[in-house]
Amino acid sequence: MLDRTPYEYVNRNSLVINPAKTCQPIGAMYAALGIHRCLPHSHGSQGCCSYHRMHLSRHFRDPIAASTSSFTEGAAVFGGGSNLKTAIKNIFAIYDPDIIAVHTTCLSETIGDDIPVYINQAQVPEGKAVIHANTPSYVGSHITGFSNMVKGMIKYLSVNSNRPNEKLNIIPGFVNPGDMREIKRMLQTMSVKHIMFPDTSGVLDAPLTGQYNMYPPGGTKIKEIIDAGNSEATLALGSFASGGAADELRKKAKVRSIILPAPIGIRATDEFLMAVSRVSGREISAALEEERGQIIDIMVDLHDQYQGRQVAIFGDPDIVMSLTAFTLELGMIPRYVLTGTPGDAFEREVGQMLNQAGIDARVKAGGDLFTLHQWIKQESVDLLIGTTYGKYIARAEDIPLVRVGFPILDRGVHSYLPIVGYKGAMRLLELISNTLLDRQDRDALDEDLELIM
Repeated sequence: MLDRTPYEYVNRNSLVINPAKTCQPIGAMYAALGIHRCLPHSHGSQGCCSYHRMHLSRHFRDPIAASTSSFTEGAAVFGGGSNLKTAIKNIFAIYDPDIIAVHTTCLSETIGDDIPVYINQAQVPEGKAVIHANTPSYVGSHITGFSNMVKGMIKYLSVNSNRPNEKLNIIPGFVNPGDMREIKRMLQTMSVKHIMFPDTSGVLDAPLTGQYNMYPPGGTKIKEIIDAGNSEATLALGSFASGGAADELRKKAKVRSIILPAPIGIRATDEFLMAVSRVSGREISAALEEERGQIIDIMVDLHDQYQGRQVAIFGDPDIVMSLTAFTLELGMIPRYVLTGTPGDAFEREVGQMLNQAGIDARVKAGGDLFTLHQWIKQESVDLLIGTTYGKYIARAEDIPLVRVGFPILDRGVHSYLPIVGYKGAMRLLELISNTLLDRQDRDALDEDLELIM
């Protein structure tokens, strides 16, 4: 029998337990839903498509429309070309989308299906389009899939026609529709003309009207994605989810790319708005300056609730990096920072951020929640910030959890409310401070009950 305490850290190289991510096609499907009148298509089995749709539906509390090539044993042996070509023909005939966005699954990638050839051989009606992205689940994460699909939009659609449109491209990253609305609102207060792609606002937060509409009015128009090649510059909000697409547009259409952190917290939002101002020549609006002053005032008012509190943060890399920076702005101590998406840049950037703050912390990319739980077993924290799956650690260790990121499966409304910008910082601060205050109240009540007993 091994002589080991129950809480000793176990180093694993080939086994993942409770992953802090999900698979590429989910990210690709979400990105495709951000195109107006687009039907995402899963090139693989029905089971894969059903799982991806279910996961998105549970997070957004909205029906997710997507089609599938419906692989059987025959497609696995002889290839899925026939399935895809038949699917494209039937989808345009029955569902009439303007565009089909094909993403691959593990099986179609393993057998080596040549998707561009199949698309060229398919019957695509005039005025319609088919794009694709390779998204094997055994590589990367849903963030990788999102990035690959946005790159696919650019490869197939964006063109530099030498007619400058004086617009700014915004690639928002894997964020909720409420975040995309908030980014557009900030740009509108500065009167900045822009093209955001993908844009799921108006698609996954469309109002209930009593009348079913398979293609809601939201999403980026195809002509806008084409015209993105004529824009002044591209702001990629998050290096992992958006940076690759911005670089792709720079290579293809010579559009300048500016890669920024996700605009969560004070400094990251400042950086975003200053970049917008420099590129567009527009001044930052008085309304945004007022919002910045408000969040600073709130931080001062509530500092006693969160100052010096230790926190563990996990989730998608772009979100986690900006959340870590925001907690540092609050005077909190990020003790553990983890993402399930692999990438050395995550550990390097977060490590540098924490070193500058003089904080000794554990940082891991490509990690899982079992690792995070082991860390917390060794030395606990005051607060968890992350997705729904953190609730099992929260219950086991009696630590409060603030739910942020993707997926959040056991709460509602979150996809409508932003965490980006100054308004988003206000919401995050409310969640953090009130969660910690609830814990203080509960602990005080427990002490009172002990005295009574």
